[in-house]
Amino acid sequence: MTNVLLFTLFKNLEQLDSVKLNFSQEGITLMNITIAFIMFGVALGIKPEHFKNVFNHPKSVIVGLISQYILLPAATFGLVWLIKPSPAVALGMILVASCPGGNISNFISSLAKANVALSVSLTAISTAVCIFMTPLNFALWGGLYAKHSPLLVPIEIDPLQMFYTVIILLGIPVILGMLIGYKFPKTTAKIIKPIKWASIFVFSGFVIGAFAANYTHFINYISFIFVLVLLHNGTALLIGYLFPLALRLQQNDCRTISIETGIQNSGLGLALIFNPKIFSPDLQLGGMAFIAAWWGIWHIISGFIIAGIWSKRKLRDIKIQ
Repeated sequence: MTNVLLFTLFKNLEQLDSVKLNFSQEGITLMNITIAFIMFGVALGIKPEHFKNVFNHPKSVIVGLISQYILLPAATFGLVWLIKPSPAVALGMILVASCPGGNISNFISSLAKANVALSVSLTAISTAVCIFMTPLNFALWGGLYAKHSPLLVPIEIDPLQMFYTVIILLGIPVILGMLIGYKFPKTTAKIIKPIKWASIFVFSGFVIGAFAANYTHFINYISFIFVLVLLHNGTALLIGYLFPLALRLQQNDCRTISIETGIQNSGLGLALIFNPKIFSPDLQLGGMAFIAAWWGIWHIISGFIIAGIWSKRKLRDIKIQ
């Protein structure tokens, strides 16, 4: 019975790969603008002092970056190796795991009584290094999976083009946001919260619009994608909490690293997926896009759930013997 269910699952996932999502060129342009706006809003709260704090107290930041850019991609590879989903679905999971922290992680950390300063620092550093780490992790783990699985067809990606795209979507908005925050602190203090809330609503609006345009596909395949994203996101949150806990970090730091690891910038993943200069439109990317799109919805839900639980629990330092 189990084998029949697994066969049906994988067969449906293979069918999902060939689905062509309804995204126009105008929609892709709007998505890129949305991502740039989101990253600009995040960067308004990033100050040079945050990088100074990293150098003065680097352990928590180093642990957070290891969790996000080493452990999560490795665990994702293990997960897809065990489950053996269709090629595009596997690549979608690996790409999401290779992205930097999501734009609402700082807000979720504040609700969860976590270390907001650490959250901002991790967001800043992970956003900066994603220019190199996102394509590196995607190429490394995607290549390993392709090498050992006949289900995954090799996808050729131009590294220079990928770096260029990430710089446009992240580098310029982040530098601009930090510059405005530094030059105009009073104005920034007035607009930073409205812009961050606006970025959440703008991104949510884009997701809702994309959902409406692909309603039939979503209804047909969500039951399969839901389980995979639930497992993937749960694994990310668990790794992000247990790894720093094992290294005896403060509990609020453990909460922060869990949130930073579990809330990924799947919007960036979508922007990369629908960039024809990176992934050819002729490739079957339906499963890849569905993973990134549903992650963008689910990590908001799971983030609020975990923040609601932690906000009601008192912080305490757990000593590991």
